Amino acid sequence: MKKYQAILFDLDGTLLPMDMDTFSKGYLHTLADEMKKYGYSEQTLLPAMWRGVDSMVKNDGEKTNCDVFWETFASILGQQVYGDIPHFDDFYAGRFNDAVKYTSPTENAKRAVEYARACADKVILATNPMFPTDAVKARLQWSGLKYEDFDYATDYTNSHFCKPNPKYFEEIAEKFSLDPQNCLMVGNNALEDAKASMAAGFSSFLLTECLICDGDMPSCHVGTFDDLFEFLK
Repeated sequence: MKKYQAILFDLDGTLLPMDMDTFSKGYLHTLADEMKKYGYSEQTLLPAMWRGVDSMVKNDGEKTNCDVFWETFASILGQQVYGDIPHFDDFYAGRFNDAVKYTSPTENAKRAVEYARACADKVILATNPMFPTDAVKARLQWSGLKYEDFDYATDYTNSHFCKPNPKYFEEIAEKFSLDPQNCLMVGNNALEDAKASMAAGFSSFLLTECLICDGDMPSCHVGTFDDLFEFLK
């Protein structure tokens, strides 16, 4: 019998080390440059994007994050944005890959997933679901992993909540009939990954390589990738 029903991994800053501010600014600037050809300006596009992100964070679960994002985005820039969704999708399937330069891939990512696979029935990519599927697949590829390495991965089309809302983790547990007390969340953000998952009943391991902690450290397992490997043994 394996130790856990499921082990969940965050992506940005965890399996894919990065500085979130540097990555966000760099990738959004590239997006704005790409969307100029379709009549968007960086001065109006980026504030609308951030408003859409805020709406996803505040999602009450009635709609998917995808629907909430585009409704907010269209309310600011106009209903014609719905016709441009294929252009945004093309960006995430293509030029978005330029943003790998704002990350620092590590071989520890693949190793961590292999360890998790050995001691859990399911391995789930619990990345904050604010991106379309192609953007998740791209970032996994940068990290040396594949979408198929996971039993499930959250994105903005299949999720109704975002971190740090504990309901994000509750939705995953309900989907797979998981007992949260028999699941482990691995991430680098003290609030979004550790405290939020623990509020939903999960155990948590907080990685320190790209640690984000703006307040008190949570009462959970804390350490480096090497510490995580020892813990999973």
